This record gives sequence, C-alpha cells and structure tokens, in this order.
Amino acid sequence: MPGRRISGPVWAALAIVYVVWGSTYLGIRVVVETMPPFLSAGARFVTAGLILAAIVAWLQGPSALRATRAQLGSAAVVGLLLLLGGNGLVVLAETAVPSGLAALLVAVVPAWVVVLRCASGERPGPGAYGGVLLGLAGLAVLTLPGLSGDVRLWGVLTVVAATVLWSVGSFSSSRIPMPANPFATSAYEMVAGGLGCLLVGLGRGEQRGFLLAEVSGRSWTALAYLVVFGSLIAFTAYAWLLHSAPLSLVATYAYVNPVVAVLLGSLVLGERLTWPIAVGGAVVVAGVCLIVSTERRR
Repeated sequence: MPGRRISGPVWAALAIVYVVWGSTYLGIRVVVETMPPFLSAGARFVTAGLILAAIVAWLQGPSALRATRAQLGSAAVVGLLLLLGGNGLVVLAETAVPSGLAALLVAVVPAWVVVLRCASGERPGPGAYGGVLLGLAGLAVLTLPGLSGDVRLWGVLTVVAATVLWSVGSFSSSRIPMPANPFATSAYEMVAGGLGCLLVGLGRGEQRGFLLAEVSGRSWTALAYLVVFGSLIAFTAYAWLLHSAPLSLVATYAYVNPVVAVLLGSLVLGERLTWPIAVGGAVVVAGVCLIVSTERRR
C-alpha cells in the first residue's frame, strides 16, 4: 500500500490482537477440558456475534447492519473460513496437543499469506520474505525441545490445515464485497462461523453424553473470557485491521501470539521456560520487526 503510514489506531488494534489472542490458546485448552470442541466454539462465536450486532445497532442505529446479499454471502464465507476452518480446527486440535504448541504452529500463517500474495501477482518485497524466513527459523528453535508430553500427529496436522484456511479467509476478505461497517462484518462472520461450528459439532455427535452440570467453573470462566476478549474485542480488532492495514503487517500476530502463549504457559501452568524457548522467541520478534519495518516503507 504505497504511501500509507501506520496510524496510532492500527498499532493499538495490533497490540490487542497480539496480547489477547496469545492468551486465547490457554483459554481454549481450559474450555475443552470439560466442553466439546466444536459446540463450545459455536456457542462462543454465535453469542459474541449476536452481542456485537446488538451493540452496533444500539450505538450506530439498525442501518449500520445493512448489507446486500452479496456482502452477506461474502461475510459468511469468510466467517466459515476463519472461525470454522481456522479457529474451529485449532479448538479440536487442542484436545490432543498442548496450547503452546498449537500457537507455535499457527506462526506459519504469514508464510501462507506471502504465498497467496505472490500467486495473485503481488510482490511483497525482500524484507517481507526475510521476515517470514526469520520467523520460521525462530519457530524451528522454539519447537526443538517440545513443549510437554506426547504430541499426536493428527492434532499437529489439524492445526496446519487450520492455518491454511485462516490464511485464505484473511486474504480473501479484502478482495470480495463485504458490508461497509467493519463491526457489522465481524458480527456476521462470527454468527456464520459459529453456526458452522455448531452444525459440525452436532454432526460429530458431541452432544451425546454432554451434561452442562458436569462443566467445570474454570471452563465457564474461560469460555466467558473467550467470548468477551477473544471474540468481541480481539476478533473485531482483527477484522478492522484487515481493511485498515497491510495484510503482511496484520499477519505478524501469528509470530507474537506464540511467544505470549509460551510465557502464559510458564506463568499459569508452570511450564519450564528453557533457553531454546527464550532464544526462539527473540528470533520470532526479530522477524516481526523486519516485516513491520518493510511494510512501513511501502
């Protein structure tokens, strides 16, 4: 985006996405301790989407929610890619892999974004390529020791599939007709993605044997945190960024989130913070800095 300077609101939204989404991996892990993955994800997104739609209508009037059929269809498709394909698969995977490992695997998103940009004829610039390579190098260092326990291959592959779908959704959102109001867009995406998660959960039979009375208090608390902070605040900030900042800059959240997730795992769950994690985290942040500096010059 030639000549575009990165504004204060963009930095603020990035900070929210960096920190809050880094903590959601821990929250998801706590939720799936006593709740089924897709049904809990569906409840989270539908609830957050309806609340956000009500807030938009209250603050800006019902007209702010207006959208054409094409715009609604586009928002639904992006919502399914991001929240059913992207987030839903991560929630499923976290029943088998540690939350920190899931976050580290998601760090491959900027690489997919660069591939998609090249496929569409864009040329991100050498700095973007260098930042991606540096970030992946940090990812390799971070994953050397393993985070905890046994890791199931299907869980790892599920997260990788989620990163591809999330990248496609992010890449598409700025190239297809969307509702004019970015907050209304977020609401429609969350409702569509949430309904998709609920349908998949019911199709998988997650409701069988599930009793609300057996859900732990900490799972309820984590779900409430995910609704308010992970969806209402952070996802809305992310959706706004997709229309307000260079995509390569927005995608840098995937480098910072794992660092936050690993630190929280150490502080909250008592996971050991080893030197490879510390060094890998530093390399990851260096990759983010390189991509950010490249986009600021474009």
